[in-house]
Amino acid sequence: MAQKINNIKVENDKHKKESSRVISQIKRYKKIAIFRHIMPDFDALGTQYGLATWIKENFPEKDVKILGDNHVTFMPRGLFPETDKVNDSWFKERDFLAIIVDVGDKKRIADPRFEKAKYKIKIDHHPVTDEIFNLAITDTSKAAASEIVANMLISFKNYNLSELAARYLYIALVGDSGRFQYSSTTPHTFEIASELISKGINITNVYALMYEKNVDDLEVTKFILNNYKLSPEGVAYYVLTQKDLDNLGLTCERGKENVNLFSNIKGIKIWCSITEDVTEPCFRISIRTRDYVINGVASEFKGGGHAQASGCQIKDLTELPKFIDRLDELIKTGK
Repeated sequence: MAQKINNIKVENDKHKKESSRVISQIKRYKKIAIFRHIMPDFDALGTQYGLATWIKENFPEKDVKILGDNHVTFMPRGLFPETDKVNDSWFKERDFLAIIVDVGDKKRIADPRFEKAKYKIKIDHHPVTDEIFNLAITDTSKAAASEIVANMLISFKNYNLSELAARYLYIALVGDSGRFQYSSTTPHTFEIASELISKGINITNVYALMYEKNVDDLEVTKFILNNYKLSPEGVAYYVLTQKDLDNLGLTCERGKENVNLFSNIKGIKIWCSITEDVTEPCFRISIRTRDYVINGVASEFKGGGHAQASGCQIKDLTELPKFIDRLDELIKTGK
């Protein structure tokens, strides 16, 4: 019988030098700020709160701040507390550590004051776009940024990983792995999940808070199912204009919440949500697939991301046919 591989140890050995530097910098700085990307998802928030909670509990003397915009449904639903409101004076002396998670693109970091930090650490699973950090741990093979952070924290044997910190990291892992359905899910992903659950997480409660819907959400689902389009090659997509968002009582950031309605439909190969953002202005696109590498197409439309989960944008709906044609071409050629 083949010996069972301890994937957590393998990953720890891979990043041991960088992890040692992370803990060294955490010990060094009294003030620590945790950042992530704008319009946060489960992974961005769960990784951010999980790491911040771990630092607060193991180093109670540290002044730890959680920065960025709040999520319109995650916070009221009870998944996460609201982020910290921090005056500019906190950053004035620049003597603080910034840890940026789940984002590699400088332009997408939710609070620009990360640039004031004396030392910057990035922990992420997206392809590198900006080399602006003193230290980076990047692994694009991982399902979530939390998978990297959790592996590091589990491997710090002299410190405690509490149920609360594990809960946040588990939410992040579940969210970005598509409940362990995406191809980025590996044996290591499940080992991390097992370790986190072992801390006493009530997973029934976690899943209820993550995916529970209310009656109003049925109207959104009805609208999407009545208005989605399907391309000749199997690209399913729905468009939410600002008028649609107003009529449905949605914010722009919630526009992508139903993209996976099409994830298990035979004949649908790529699926997208296309949501108007009047603040840019643009239409924000979330792209998902099982079988194709879509981040190359996303990069052609001011975006990027993972092989099977990416995001991009178009200026207006006149660009939409070109975008759908590119996805159809991808399906036809397999490239």
